[in-house]
Amino acid sequence: MPLSVVILAAGQGKRMNSDLPKVLQPLAGEPLLRHVVRTARTLEPDHIYVVYGHGGAQVQAAFAADEDLEWILQADQLGTGHAVMQAMCVIADDHTVLVLYGDVPLIRAACLKKLVSAAGDGALALLTVNLDEASGYGRIVRDQDGRVLAIVEHQDASPDQLRIREANTGLMAAPAGRLREWLLGLGSNNSQREYYLTDVVIGAVEAGEPVVAVPVPTAVEVMGVNDRIQLAQVESGHRRLRTEELMLAGATLADPSRVDVRGEVSVERDVFIDVNAIFIGRVHLAARVTVGPNCLIRESHIGADTCVNANCVIEEAMVGENCRIGPFARLRPDTVLGRDVHIGNFVEVKNARIGAGSKANHLSYVGDATLGSSVNVGAGTITCNYDGANKWPTAIDDGAFIGSGSMLVAPLRIGAGATIGAGSTITQSAPAGQLTLTRAQQISAAKWVRPRKLSDEQKASIIEQAMKVPKD
Repeated sequence: MPLSVVILAAGQGKRMNSDLPKVLQPLAGEPLLRHVVRTARTLEPDHIYVVYGHGGAQVQAAFAADEDLEWILQADQLGTGHAVMQAMCVIADDHTVLVLYGDVPLIRAACLKKLVSAAGDGALALLTVNLDEASGYGRIVRDQDGRVLAIVEHQDASPDQLRIREANTGLMAAPAGRLREWLLGLGSNNSQREYYLTDVVIGAVEAGEPVVAVPVPTAVEVMGVNDRIQLAQVESGHRRLRTEELMLAGATLADPSRVDVRGEVSVERDVFIDVNAIFIGRVHLAARVTVGPNCLIRESHIGADTCVNANCVIEEAMVGENCRIGPFARLRPDTVLGRDVHIGNFVEVKNARIGAGSKANHLSYVGDATLGSSVNVGAGTITCNYDGANKWPTAIDDGAFIGSGSMLVAPLRIGAGATIGAGSTITQSAPAGQLTLTRAQQISAAKWVRPRKLSDEQKASIIEQAMKVPKD
């Protein structure tokens, strides 16, 4: 049966005290609505309708690249039932309608598939949750035989109904033709003077149609966001769900509460992740990768047996097998490392390919460069790739040795097996297999006197003279 997903995203979110519409509030670095849309797409629906209202221009602008989304305006916010009504005019009767909420971002696809499947048999399917503390939630009212009779909103519930622990999540699925009939029968005779979507249950019961309650496996999946406290709680819930997925896939986490997953992270067996690691976008950690504390990895692939030591930043990089990174290293976009590469402390690499077995262990910058295999880059080496207007490449061939404190002024090539003497500034390509160096003559000044401490007045006079611009 064709599937249409309706995402309710018209709420203003006054309690957020923010200029952003509620569904654009960030969760794991992305808008709340982005998480809902991503999950909806996994169901491969025929249509995804987003009902928008407050801040509609902002919401649409944030999703301008999402061509599969169809936008429905709810000009007046008259309740959830009214919001779904706005979408029903473009949904065919033979579709199943799945209703989601833009501020309930943690729902998982497996749960939604069960909901859609139940509705596919002609029933009104409700997603419910059992809560020890159900304050604020609508309650599921059943008859003596356990059949669902109604959903009563918290503010309209009697004292006996408030003791019910089974709560409505708001998410539901139903055949479009029947849902349309039930929506047309809604009234607004309640404390909020709104058209509640939940009241379609009464219409289904009165029509003798089956109402199926589908329990959600974990309450965290249906946590909603109305204020910043709940946003923080959902962030914590998101962290827990993502880290549980990593652990089930084969990763050991030193402390799951101190790992942030802000994207799609995949791991292979026996990965170890230490505290305060942050993963953004698509990240893959191959077998036996170790990620040290306080690392940020974004849009990168880390090869098997590689160790990323503490306090490293890796962005848009491909790291080969059995590499050693850091501590305090930075791999910038378009970095590609072969196997057995060592990038040490306070080394920065950008737009560079480094061949197998090469090393840059200390305090160096390698940018816009291609390094062969078994190259050694000494401490304090810089590829001087930018002349103030243009970027220039450096090539260092297999087996070259770059002495410490060397400046390689691009464009140039260091030949295979070449040695660059420490402290050299190299401005022309160096031949293979030879020593190349540049050194100023060393001198010693016998009559030199170490500077003595001056008064503030003396220093001010010297500075005044030094700062005068010479006349032509």
